[in-house]
Amino acid sequence: MTGSDASPSFRLAYVPGVTPSKWVRIWHERLPDVPLSLVPASPDEIYELLRAGDVDAGFVRLPVDQDDLSAIPLYTETTVVVVPKDHIVAAVEQISPGDLDDDIVLHPLDDALDWEKLPGRPALERPATTADAVELVAAGIGVVLVPQSLARLHHRKDLTYRTVTDTPESRVALAWPEDRTTDLVEDFIGIVRGRTVNSTRGRAPAPAADQQKSKSSAKSTPRKGDAGGGARRKPAAGKAGGRTAGKNPRGGGGAKGGPKGGAKRGKPRRNG
Repeated sequence: MTGSDASPSFRLAYVPGVTPSKWVRIWHERLPDVPLSLVPASPDEIYELLRAGDVDAGFVRLPVDQDDLSAIPLYTETTVVVVPKDHIVAAVEQISPGDLDDDIVLHPLDDALDWEKLPGRPALERPATTADAVELVAAGIGVVLVPQSLARLHHRKDLTYRTVTDTPESRVALAWPEDRTTDLVEDFIGIVRGRTVNSTRGRAPAPAADQQKSKSSAKSTPRKGDAGGGARRKPAAGKAGGRTAGKNPRGGGGAKGGPKGGAKRGKPRRNG
């Protein structure tokens, strides 16, 4: 971590389907003086932005080329099938890949899922993008399997989606150039990992000298009711206003009536 090369602002890229708003809100709360710019990017474009230094970090879908990029897996998405609302699978909550054997399953070129064998029947051509595939589904030409976030992103009133079990799943990760792990990148890593603002990781804590100075200042501050920095003590039992109990304030041997437990006085003499 170099620290000195941290940019005055933070540029964050993200692929379709990822919603970074929660982490951006926390960023603004913790670092209000550092602007954060969001950069939407396609799955292929985001790696070009990261390697060229045009963004500081980005939300990508795994796998990631680990040779020059660092990545932290964040969460795994459910795989769903997007179908017309009158499709037979819309009547159930979830299906298996075998339930699509009779359907044409579209396979977009930007597919976020890593298939060994796509279920259903293949289409004659592969759509260029997931958005194009969803349009074809709306036109009645097949169905498409996508991460749930993409089904929500491309939602249409005439389409719905259902969970598909036993299929590949998309994993979302935070990635950044390994040789540009700046203080701001560390700050954002802490946010997505749920670290508190007082976590010992990320930015270095305040120097020990500053912390000691702060403690000393707190100790020297008099509390309410203190005089000269010291607490006022309650008078000890048997003392009043700093004078010894039992002494006559005028200098006599005792208080009026005499102290209890003192010497007995003799009987008064009679005259004549």
